[in-house]
Amino acid sequence: MTPCTRMTKTGEKTMHFAVVPADEVPQGRRGKHSKMVSEILNDLSHLPEGSAIKVPLEGLGDAKLANLRSALNRATRQRRLHVATSTDKSFLYIWTHKKQRSSSRGR
Repeated sequence: MTPCTRMTKTGEKTMHFAVVPADEVPQGRRGKHSKMVSEILNDLSHLPEGSAIKVPLEGLGDAKLANLRSALNRATRQRRLHVATSTDKSFLYIWTHKKQRSSSRGR
C-alpha cells in the first residue's frame, strides 16, 4: 500500500486526491505574469545600450510588484541575462547590465 492510499472497511483502496490523465496536466510554469514577462524580455532584446524600460505600476493590475520581479528574475536567470531593476512611486525600471566579476573571493 502506498502512502497516498488507504483501505476502507470493505478492503477497497481510496485516494486522498483527485486523479487526472497525465495528458491533461499543464506543462511548464505559465503564471499570471508570463505575458508581461515575455513582453519585457522582448523589449530588453531591442533596448539600446544605456537605456531602461519604464513599466507603469498602475498597469500591473492584480500582479504584485514583488511577484513580477520574481517572475522576471526566474526568466532572466534561465536565459542567463543580467538585468537590474528599480522603482519609484509610478514605474518599474528594467535595464540590462554586464555581470561584474567578483574580485578574489575568499582572500
